[in-house]
Amino acid sequence: MVDFSIIIPAYNEESGITSSLTQVLNFMRGYNDNFEIIVVDDGSSDRTCEKVEAYARENQVVSVVRNPHKGKAFAIRTGILMSSGKYVLMADADMATPIEELKRLMVWITDHNFDIVIASREGIGAKRFNEPLMRHIMGRVFNTIIRFVSIQDFQDTQCGFKVFKGDVAKNIFGKLLLFGADSPNIKNARVSAFDVEVLIVAKRLGYRTKEVPVSWTYVPTVRVNPFRDSLLNLLDVLKVKLNDILGKYSNYN
Repeated sequence: MVDFSIIIPAYNEESGITSSLTQVLNFMRGYNDNFEIIVVDDGSSDRTCEKVEAYARENQVVSVVRNPHKGKAFAIRTGILMSSGKYVLMADADMATPIEELKRLMVWITDHNFDIVIASREGIGAKRFNEPLMRHIMGRVFNTIIRFVSIQDFQDTQCGFKVFKGDVAKNIFGKLLLFGADSPNIKNARVSAFDVEVLIVAKRLGYRTKEVPVSWTYVPTVRVNPFRDSLLNLLDVLKVKLNDILGKYSNYN
């Protein structure tokens, strides 16, 4: 067992993936050198896999898994279920939340015994850089909807930087319904509201979750359509809410 498993989902990230891996390696070697990095490729059509495989030949802590194109949620699930870390971090390939924020989040697990700590782009101490105004407004509207129809506990469920105790992560991701083993293949890049299902399952299992403000930098992308994906995310939230109303998560208690 390693101390940390770092799960990085990747879809067509050939231009920046080696830089991101170097950032993670440089930080972790000074923070805790007993770690693994699992890059899960979500059916990329570019040379993401080849780039990571070449990088891994020089850095044995790095590995890559080739997934069919089923989306970010299924990629993260794949990495988490095959991880061996005492603690598991999921982090976006663009490192929009700097890897250094792991240190801030881990305090709440090691010193306060939380099971899950999620990064937040909201709240006192959070910092956002280079984010377009419309992108921010859409994000806040979406999070308001989430708090209204599903989870009231958190200001920002969607930040892609979350750390779990290892056994907690495997237990949660093994129980996902909407984003579990039966996830279908998809055609285009899209994000999803799987974070909402993760947090609801965590709540039903009785796990303690802490939200911690972080620094976050907006990274432009052409792979995600903010209007289309906001609508699809809303539909995801409603599906998760319906599952919860129907008691499909209740047997986790």
